[in-house]
Order: sequence, then structure tokens, then C-alpha cells
Amino acid sequence: MVARLVVAAPGSGSGKTTVATGLMAALRRTGHVVAPFKVGPDYIDPGYHTLAASRPGRNLDPVLVGEHRIAPLFRHGSAGADVAVVEGVMGLFDGRIGHHVDVGGYGSTAHVAGLLDAPVLLVVDARGQSTSLAALLHGFRSYRPGVRIAGVVLNQVGSDRHEEVLREACGDVGLPVLGAVRRASEVDVPSRHLGLVPAAEHGDPAVRAVAAMADLVANSVDLAEVLRIARSASTFDGPAWSSSDEVAPVENAPVIAVAGGAAFTFGYTEHVELLRATGADVAVVDPLRDEHLPHGTAGLVLPGGFPEAHAEALSANRSLCADVAALADTGTPVHAECGGLLYLARELDGHPMCGVIQADATMSPRLVLGYRDAVATTDSVLWQVGTRVAGHEFHRTRTVPAHGETPAWAWRGHDAISHREGFVHSGLHASYLHTHPAGNPTAIHRFVTAARDHARPHQPG
Repeated sequence: MVARLVVAAPGSGSGKTTVATGLMAALRRTGHVVAPFKVGPDYIDPGYHTLAASRPGRNLDPVLVGEHRIAPLFRHGSAGADVAVVEGVMGLFDGRIGHHVDVGGYGSTAHVAGLLDAPVLLVVDARGQSTSLAALLHGFRSYRPGVRIAGVVLNQVGSDRHEEVLREACGDVGLPVLGAVRRASEVDVPSRHLGLVPAAEHGDPAVRAVAAMADLVANSVDLAEVLRIARSASTFDGPAWSSSDEVAPVENAPVIAVAGGAAFTFGYTEHVELLRATGADVAVVDPLRDEHLPHGTAGLVLPGGFPEAHAEALSANRSLCADVAALADTGTPVHAECGGLLYLARELDGHPMCGVIQADATMSPRLVLGYRDAVATTDSVLWQVGTRVAGHEFHRTRTVPAHGETPAWAWRGHDAISHREGFVHSGLHASYLHTHPAGNPTAIHRFVTAARDHARPHQPG
């Protein structure tokens, strides 16, 4: 059984990313093998978790993969580890609006903690409060009895006296204080329009930031008590998720190129695992550095990321843009999500891109964020028409037009208006919608099969 702990907070901005990442790194320093997880669809925090734990950061999102997959995915991601740290999302009970379960909102930190039967460590921003903290903690502890809040980390503590009063408040409601982080303790991690700069882009400064988080937690939090609480989790037996159980091998599976590097960091670890389970030869291509697609590329995956932050450099690599355009022109399967969509546009903020999609992309003042219940509007290399999926949008850009003659998706918004989005043409499927491959493994098998079948006529006999 792996010891496990969920790091949560009353709301966003309380410091749970710093505490969770610092815990992962501090525990690893002391010789533990740490499995890192993030609740929800976020791509950025898992990059820092990967640095902290030296293992792939993975997401646990019941909305995108179904609640029945959460425990198996957890077991898969924690194989070989002795402790798992799960960073929550937003406030403890904040989930998908309008969708509820007994422990809180659907897809919330509380929901995932319940599915994992894991104790919760609550990180509280203590600025502007003292004895009132007892009322806040009493409310969180009693709101959903099925959630076990096992301890508190006090963040933004102002002084010795402030800490003393806060500890008394925690004692009044019977919750132990596992640590107190002083207000002057800051970790410098740069941010941009969608949150933190991804660790893969931030390079050495990201490594230093994680080290600073580890120092902060090691000096402020009782690691032995954290481990004791994590080890108090119940026995958690059951099957682990396996990519080879989800997709069948594809005979003569081809080379599938997957974009990576600093501009394309928004991908789920299970995506590549599923591609490889089909037998595909996965080759990473960095559009900021590589001038050509890998030899024998029969399918191309362009995940999300921040191409808008690298538009000039991506545009300057004309040879790779030409390769991508030529590949798409032959009908070769191309799967692009969000950032990948921008890369395929005619231009991005005035910088010429690949020109595969007859649309122009620009930055927008409006953040588009949220889950979508989408339906495939046509057959494609990924989906059969009518397939329903849960996806997620997260961008501050837009394309004009928003969709092609054959859109990828349709969904009904909160305004009851039907929205159409994305581009499907020949072997291309490009959209802003992020999907989780672990929740849709048949799409991966369909894509690799389509790539294999398309490549056959072009191979020498």
C-alpha cells in the first residue's frame, strides 16, 4: 500500500502549489520515492511536480476520465513509490458547477480525496485572521463528514504571536498544525496570462524555484508528522490502469511524431503511453529546434502549450513549418489541440505559421476556461460522428474563423446557444478542446490505425 495525502485549501491562492511541490521535493530529499499528482485538468503544476519528484506528474480528473478510472490511474502512477502527494484544485469542495457528489462538487479535490480514501492536509492563508480561523476550520471539517481533514499548514503567518493565536484556534477545533510558513517566505516563480510559466520553459530558474519550495517546506513543516498522516490512509487494493489493457496492438504501427519542447508542454503522460501500447514508434519533435519531422512520420500529434509566447521563433523555423504543411496536405493524420491549433494557422499574432488551417490566430483579452460536453460533428481520424466526450478549454487566444466548413465539435453553452468549434479536413483534426486520452483510448487506437493505413500506399512495395 502506498502512503498518500491530498494537499487542499479553502480557495485558490492559498499556497497549496508551493506546499505540495515543496513536500514532494523535501520528501524525495530524505530518500522517499514520491508519486506526484494534480487534481483537475491543469498542465502547468504537474511540470513542477515532475521536477520535484523526478517522476512524471499525473492528473486525476473525474470529469475528463470518469471517476471509475481515478483509483486505477493513481495506482498506475504510484507504482514503485512509498508515498504519494496529490495537489488539489481551487477550494476543497469546488468542482464542476451544477454537478455534485456526496463529498462536494464533481471533480473537486474533496471528490478525488474520497475516491482515493486519502487524508487531507489543508493549507490556509492566515493573513487578516486570528481566532476566526477556528470557525473557518470548523465549517470545512463539518461540511462533508466523508472528507477527512487530518491537519493544517498555516501560510502567510505574520509573527510569533500571530502563529500562537492561530495554533490555539486550530486546537479549539481539534486539528493539528503540521507547519507554519512565515509571510516573508516567498518563492519566485514567474507567471504569464494562463498562470505559472511551465517548468520546461523556465529551465534552471524552475529547478531553483522547486529547490526553494523544498527548503521552505523542510524548514516550516513537520515532515515526520506528514508521513504519519499519509501512512494512516486505509489499505487501497485493486487493479492499476494499464495502457496495454486499454488499446490493442496495431499491426505494423508506424512512426508517430509528437511535438514537445518549450512551446508544446500541455500533454498528459498517458497519451504517449497509449500510443506506445499500440506499437507506435513515438518520436518527439521540438518545433523550436528541429528543422524537419522525424524520418518516416506517418502521424503527427501537436499538443497544447504556449506557442503564442514563442511565435517569432516558431515562425522563423520555416523548414519545419513547410514539412508540417506538406504532411497535412497528403492527408496524413494530424491531431492538434489548442496550442497545436495555433501552430497550424496561417499566422499567430502576425507571425506566419504552418498555414494548414485557413484561419488567423491572435491573443484575446478574454480568458476561455471550462469543461465542455462536446459531440463530434463528423467522422475523423480520431472520432466517429456523434461521439460524446468531456473536454476542457483553457486559452486566451482566438482564431478567425472559429471553425472550418466541417467543425470538429459542437456543444451547448450556458447561454443555451449551440457552439461549433475546430477544423476537420482529410486527416486533420484541430481544435481548442483538450481531451484526456485515458478517458478516450479508442481515439488513440483509431488515430494510429488511420496513420498506418494512410502510410501503406506510400511505402515501397
